[in-house]
Amino acid sequence: MEIDNLYLRILPEVGAKKATLLEQELGARTFEEMLYHLPYRYVDRTRFYTIAELSASLPHVQVRARVSRLVITGEGRRQHAVATADDGTGELELVWFKGYKYLAGKIVPGAEYVIFGKPTLFNSKLNVVHPEIEPFDADARPRAGLQALYPTTGKMKKGYLNSKAISNIQAAIFRRLHERVNETLPAWFIREHRLVYLHDALYTVHFPRDAGELDRALYRLKFEELFYIQLHVLKQKFRRKVCFQGHPFTVVGDYFHRFYDHYLPFPLTGAQKRVIREIRRDCGSGKQMNRLLQGDVGSGKTLVAVMCMLLALDNGFQACIMAPTAILAAQHHETISGLLREMGVNVGLLTGSTKKKEREKIHAGLADGSLQVLVGTHALLEDAVSFREIGLVVIDEQHRFGVAQRAKLWGKNAVPPHVLVMTATPIPRTLAMTLYGDLDVSVIDEMPPGRKPVNTRHVHEERRFEAYAFLRGELERGRQAYVVYPLISESETMDYRNLEEGYEQVNGYFGPLGFRAGIVHGRLKAAEKEEQMRRFVEGETRILVATTVIEVGVNVPNATVMLVESAERFGLSQLHQLRGRVGRGGDQAYCILMTSYRISADSRKRIDTMTSTNDGFVIAEADMKLRGAGDVDGTRQSGLACNLRVADLGKDEGILCQAARTASEILEKDPELVDERNAVLAVQVKRIFKTRVNWRYIS
Repeated sequence: MEIDNLYLRILPEVGAKKATLLEQELGARTFEEMLYHLPYRYVDRTRFYTIAELSASLPHVQVRARVSRLVITGEGRRQHAVATADDGTGELELVWFKGYKYLAGKIVPGAEYVIFGKPTLFNSKLNVVHPEIEPFDADARPRAGLQALYPTTGKMKKGYLNSKAISNIQAAIFRRLHERVNETLPAWFIREHRLVYLHDALYTVHFPRDAGELDRALYRLKFEELFYIQLHVLKQKFRRKVCFQGHPFTVVGDYFHRFYDHYLPFPLTGAQKRVIREIRRDCGSGKQMNRLLQGDVGSGKTLVAVMCMLLALDNGFQACIMAPTAILAAQHHETISGLLREMGVNVGLLTGSTKKKEREKIHAGLADGSLQVLVGTHALLEDAVSFREIGLVVIDEQHRFGVAQRAKLWGKNAVPPHVLVMTATPIPRTLAMTLYGDLDVSVIDEMPPGRKPVNTRHVHEERRFEAYAFLRGELERGRQAYVVYPLISESETMDYRNLEEGYEQVNGYFGPLGFRAGIVHGRLKAAEKEEQMRRFVEGETRILVATTVIEVGVNVPNATVMLVESAERFGLSQLHQLRGRVGRGGDQAYCILMTSYRISADSRKRIDTMTSTNDGFVIAEADMKLRGAGDVDGTRQSGLACNLRVADLGKDEGILCQAARTASEILEKDPELVDERNAVLAVQVKRIFKTRVNWRYIS
């Protein structure tokens, strides 16, 4: 039976009011959407505890006991009902703050009941607040072993949609189904992979009899979900390699060799050489390259990009690099033009603030081919920007751009240019397979020789002036420093005030010592922000008090200290990016993470991770485990191939790898899924991804 077009409002247990609430709070309108609202944990209903065994440290427990008469006590809003349960080993208070008028006529004094709930301690007495209670029936069929507990919201609870009510709705759905839920995988596929049927898997995750049965059901649902995502992204990858021709870079010529022999600023690492070989192979294949280049801050991605641009020039094409901010674009322009100036390569810079006369000159140089490399921001996307023949597009910090924007660059040629997407935000392997499974991935996993790891320390606010004294020592040695404050939302007055107060405090301490400070935040006008950044870059100000606007794109080799205020309010990825702003010269650099004394367990894990490793990939994996795939930086902007309903990329890597292998094996034999035995797969891929714009060809 189809469950995606049966609506919850048709169930007597739901009705119009609750249906509206379920849609608002859970996004669940149909049977299918409700059945995929899965429990967050299960409690064991196979065991009866004695009251003597209970303690407040236990989770939900089940007790069989005789219950006394319900007594109403208290006055006004404090009125509540109390009953006492006794099983011969001890007594347990049962407390209800609401709904007890209904219970008063249902509880028979002295009768035996099954009581289920969380034991707590109040006034030295054990009690259970709002327990589930039902008459004990020795002849009834034994209760299923595990009871599902569902995530709910405050609004749902007020609307009588607690976990028990959700469980009742799930049961009502299965009672309403006159046939089994339609299968979404071919019969041969289910047999070959020894999977549970979909109907049975869905029933079991809501009403499991034991842990083994639950594990098999969850595996089926997770495997299917990850398999279809892999089938979708890999299908696009297979199709692109067949359908899209690319400029063949067959020549490795004078530009590349001259730079390598005479102008290379430092020897390439083994990882850089490997990545350049991978890119050369792609660009020489006659197919369009679509490659993601991952590398930690300072690993040498820009140098790799420059050498790939020289390959384009050797083959008679132009190249461009697009950066998310004018500051980063200007720094790329300075770096690239500095590297290529003596070779006579013409490098231009185009941003939103480029003057009209210079803009016209750039447009003309692009059109006649005399401008060989263009560095820019979103300004590169303007219709007026037209290349004579663009062969390579490099996109830096890709998650800062929308896919539609990137597509405009991709379409500036009759033959699509090769695309190299770069990110300094390490992406966990499982997330890369899911989010960028249609791209080829290169990783620079080796730092240039001589670069020292940043020394990271955790300091409590009570020791602020010790941290300031350390910072002063670095300034006296001629170094520079960042002091970063959290600005969670630019409209939050309190956070803004904290930044302003912090700036005054920094100036009050360091100003009399002769060290000037600048300030940068999202509320500054672009020109003012760039002026503040210029002063810091050129050393006019020695301290930069800022928000995370400096997270990406600031390159000041003289900066050796990053002091992060309220570090517990930052995510791991943000902290790692901030730390990457220092240590870009040859000197030892330091990152000081300042927190209040009392922080949450998750915050402490983040701080401990930062102080224990400089490896961005280790940090990215830890970040995903703490926050989940959907919240890792860059994921929301780029969009998962579909929203995960069952699988967890932080925990299900083994299932994902198996799903990817299976999808690849099928597509190797049937890339367009036209084989009759794959008909169900083709239908499901189309159904699952029908509402998404297909940008998967675009990097």
